[in-house]
Amino acid sequence: MTISLQYTHITVNDVDAAVPFYRDALGLEVLQDVSSGGHRWLTLGTDAQPGLGIVLSDPHAGRSEADGDALQELLTKGVLPNIVFSSDDVDAAFERVAASGAEVLQEPADQGWGPRDCAFRDPSGNTVRIAQSPQ
Repeated sequence: MTISLQYTHITVNDVDAAVPFYRDALGLEVLQDVSSGGHRWLTLGTDAQPGLGIVLSDPHAGRSEADGDALQELLTKGVLPNIVFSSDDVDAAFERVAASGAEVLQEPADQGWGPRDCAFRDPSGNTVRIAQSPQ
């Protein structure tokens, strides 16, 4: 038996505002754009990892009003889990994302536990890290 990650959800305040960060700055491709009930789900991915995607959606998409409100509160506080991408050249990735105007949280740095990584905030305040495995 094999098991692998197919996709993961990232909650954002505004899907349209998040697209330039994930598509243009990170270089992901829009694979699917679905609207339903006044909400929108956008799936992005990359040729480097076919079959793996991220889904951007607003806090209330597919949730009850109370659950959406609770998720919105956590998003606003900036306490949702970090999103970690990998890159074979974290310095080049940092330059590309920083040039997009994204908020820089940490410039590339070698970490004591192994990887070299950097960090940004997406337009909704999610912490997005980019890591490169040690050579």
